[in-house]
Amino acid sequence: MKRIVYREWRVEPARYWGLIAILGAAIAIAGLAAIYMEHEGHWLTGMTNSVVWGTPHVFAVFLILSASGALNVASISSVFGKRFYKPLGRLSGLLAAALLVGGLLVLVADLGRPERLLVAMTTYNFTSIFAWNIFLYSGFLAITIGYLWTMADRKGEPFVERVGTVAFLWRLALTTGTGSIFGFLVGRSAYDTAILAPLFVVMSFAYGLAIYILVLLYSFAADGRPLGPAMLKRLKNLLGLFVAALLYFTLVYHLTKLYGTKNTDIETFILVSGGIYTLLFWGGWVLIGGLLPLAILYHPVRGNQREWITAACGLVIAGGLATMYVIIIGSQAFPLEIFPGQTIIEFGAPGDIGGAVAPYIPSLPELLLGLGGVAMALMITAVGIRVLQFLPESLADRDVDPHASVVRPA
Repeated sequence: MKRIVYREWRVEPARYWGLIAILGAAIAIAGLAAIYMEHEGHWLTGMTNSVVWGTPHVFAVFLILSASGALNVASISSVFGKRFYKPLGRLSGLLAAALLVGGLLVLVADLGRPERLLVAMTTYNFTSIFAWNIFLYSGFLAITIGYLWTMADRKGEPFVERVGTVAFLWRLALTTGTGSIFGFLVGRSAYDTAILAPLFVVMSFAYGLAIYILVLLYSFAADGRPLGPAMLKRLKNLLGLFVAALLYFTLVYHLTKLYGTKNTDIETFILVSGGIYTLLFWGGWVLIGGLLPLAILYHPVRGNQREWITAACGLVIAGGLATMYVIIIGSQAFPLEIFPGQTIIEFGAPGDIGGAVAPYIPSLPELLLGLGGVAMALMITAVGIRVLQFLPESLADRDVDPHASVVRPA
């Protein structure tokens, strides 16, 4: 491998500032939506006494999982010794930190009383998985910043493997902790299973890499930097492997649930009779987020075309959001059996005390808040690669691996 030279993102100013203006406007609108919901109350959202985690949580959990997965690219090089991926490490760390910040900001803004976050940060209940995740998230951000220092400074280079190993183990713990938030909730029949932890780990690998590939393709194309077919082929094959693993763990998750007779109702609801949730499961989670990307990525012709690889990454992301919607909202909408064997007569909203499927329609402020978290992550990434040297000047095959077999671009 030739000596890697990193340079700032030198896209033309008009294009750069136009991008910043769009992202800034999205962030400002999201901030106004959060203020509006805090001032008026959560009654104007689609959330109810049953569905207490709405669309903002869908975006927040998706971004947090993607943050862990985005750092996987750097881990492949420093932890597993695959030097071919070394030029990708700095962008991997920046994107991981940016996605985590975007996801956490959505969570904080969706609390209703964001100032009470200080209570959560100073008063800990160590029997709660939520308290564990405060340490996991803050620790992940600190370790990622240290990881970036080892990759960017010669003084830190001797520590890159050790810090990278810590970062790798920490992000596995982070994703396991995020999955355990749901896996430890015994009150919801869709949750209460340990398989959710490894399922979330595999989700993070797929979603984070899909976002990483899109950011890499856009930033290199906008700046006219060469990106070799061999590098792109490795990344898309790795994405295909993660998507296939995600489908496998999805199958295991539902087979595990179906094995227990007590879970027949929730499985029937999600897989057969759940309306929008069934549609999102089969159409979003399985088809758009799984089967279609696999068909594209491993197609002998389209799998080597950048436009189709871009489309596959977009499908994985769209399927990921549908997956989070089914897991987070669909599982809450399913009625709780609070009084077994009894007929429940409800006087409030349907689903408030169980017995009926709880209605949920996302409101515009919720959607705007979630999109604001995405815009914040992209804003941090865009500013970071503009002012600091995160991007290599070239990822052409002759520069990253002169001995690699020639892969002709389609």
